[in-house]
Amino acid sequence: MSNKETTGAAETEKEYSTLNLGPTHPATHGIFQNVLKMDGEIIHDATPTIGYIHRAFEKLAERRPYAQITPLTDRMNYCSSPINNMGWHMTVEKLIRAEIPKRVDYLRVIVMELSRISDHIICNTIIGQDTGATTGFLYLFQWREHIYDIFEGICGARLTTNIGRIGGFDREWSQQVWDRIDAFLTGFPKALDEFNGLLERNRIFMDRTIKCGSISAERALAYSFTGPNLRAAGVDYDVRVASPYSSYQDFDFSIPIGTSGDTYDRFTVRQEEMRQSMSIIRQAIKNLPAGPCHADIPDFFLPPKQEVYNNMEALIYHFKIVMGETEVPAGEVYHCVEGGNGELGFYLISDGGRTPYRLHFRRPCFIYYQAYPEMIKGQMLSDAILTMSSMNVIAGELDA
Repeated sequence: MSNKETTGAAETEKEYSTLNLGPTHPATHGIFQNVLKMDGEIIHDATPTIGYIHRAFEKLAERRPYAQITPLTDRMNYCSSPINNMGWHMTVEKLIRAEIPKRVDYLRVIVMELSRISDHIICNTIIGQDTGATTGFLYLFQWREHIYDIFEGICGARLTTNIGRIGGFDREWSQQVWDRIDAFLTGFPKALDEFNGLLERNRIFMDRTIKCGSISAERALAYSFTGPNLRAAGVDYDVRVASPYSSYQDFDFSIPIGTSGDTYDRFTVRQEEMRQSMSIIRQAIKNLPAGPCHADIPDFFLPPKQEVYNNMEALIYHFKIVMGETEVPAGEVYHCVEGGNGELGFYLISDGGRTPYRLHFRRPCFIYYQAYPEMIKGQMLSDAILTMSSMNVIAGELDA
């Protein structure tokens, strides 16, 4: 006999409330929405909504010459733009089978690891901010500006960098750039340790982050997680080791992993990755090979300006490259790099024309954001904010 039949009372369903988290909310750190089904403060279910800043990058790329696609990649994960730039350049180089000098590889490694540190600074300081710890956020963020000073010295830009070229770099780095890198490597470790001391063993921070937004290794792999979010769940997959590119096989570094895949593990994994990145940069500087800073591919690399003014052949190459008249061999390639958030891939199909026939960006944010509803179900609303911050969901990478 049912309870309804015993009591004679009308059967009532539990009432839930609906809450829009986003699309424009300071805690989401980007333009995307979650429609939450709430039981008081507890999240019963969540429906993510994306596409608010979809810019059709892939379709735009099919109308642009190869060299002009680099600025599009800036606008994906704009917290570590140079990694996007280098990944695209290496994809084109793979298609045209360009021989890249060892010096270019090492210079790229330095830039990419500085970008990784910049990306992790943003993620981890915001995790602290969202738990109420503003001091660490304000203190460590200044070092991100020092990294941007380095980028500005290399290419003239800071956030959306368009750094480097297909084949390498357009010029050798100035002494000022090397001095800034040296100053960063000298000062940042102490600042990182102080930031770590503020949060890592802080009882309030630990209570807020441990068991918050957990995901198992099995579920993370089922969702195709990569990067720090996968490593926090205990899987030691890193593109730099699994499929080395840009001479990463020459460097000695560890892959930090967590155990429970929660917000605390994601924080500590990124903390250690910043230390490993500094070690890689030091190794690259110490063992920096001699040689040119760009490959010998005149069909893709602009000749020196002085030659353009005085040499007809250089002028022709300059015109062809700028106007996108350089034809690329037909073929199909996939190349991936270890971005700030995981495996950033470029699937390129060329039909031999001046623009790609098809280009698809594998954005790690888009892939692991699918797991967000599962990760916050049964958690409190405040935990959902922390989980999102620790996943480092970048809206620009979510919507290509």
